[in-house]
Amino acid sequence: MVVADDQPAVRAGLTLILAGAPGVEVVGEAGDGDEAVRLCRELRPDVAVLDIRMPRRDGISATRAIVAEGLADVLVLTTFDLDEYVFGALRAGAAGFLLKDTDAAGLVAAVRTVARGDGFIAPAVTRRLIAAFAATAPGSSAATRAALDGLTPRERDVLACLGLGLSNQQIADRLAMAESTTKTHVSRILAKLDLRSRDPGPGAGPARPRSAAVIPGHGGPA
Repeated sequence: MVVADDQPAVRAGLTLILAGAPGVEVVGEAGDGDEAVRLCRELRPDVAVLDIRMPRRDGISATRAIVAEGLADVLVLTTFDLDEYVFGALRAGAAGFLLKDTDAAGLVAAVRTVARGDGFIAPAVTRRLIAAFAATAPGSSAATRAALDGLTPRERDVLACLGLGLSNQQIADRLAMAESTTKTHVSRILAKLDLRSRDPGPGAGPARPRSAAVIPGHGGPA
């Protein structure tokens, strides 16, 4: 994988955490967006972890280029959970969005999730994504209702908890289910509501397979 952050200390810390995880290999480090794109073209990593605020080319623009060329799946990492960053990164084709206050285990889990072909959305921003879907679903409010009608009763229960801003564990406790079951429900909800679109647009390079977003998860080697 490739790690890109303009702050050397942060980049070194991320690399130390990820390189120490079994099955994860950091093959390149970049200090700006241009270098991140160049390394992805050269090394073809499975995952690129990009900071949003970088010189020369920011993380969103770099994500767009990496995804359009089918070079890697991108996990965006940032200190700020501003809507413009969240939605900008996902519209650019990022496979996931993670905040820098995530602990080491959470970072590794997010990378593994993206590496296995799933999306990853930080729990702190899930509620806003769902609200955005409700407000902007293509077609009309009828399309929104149709998508919501496609949820099972249990998925609707989980969706209501997500709307309250509850974490996976809190949802599991409230609904008397295992946390792993909660993650599965969240993944299916986001898939049914089409909140993990990976379409880079006309003329883009080959799209990588992408299943639903999960919050959070773990999987195979990155």
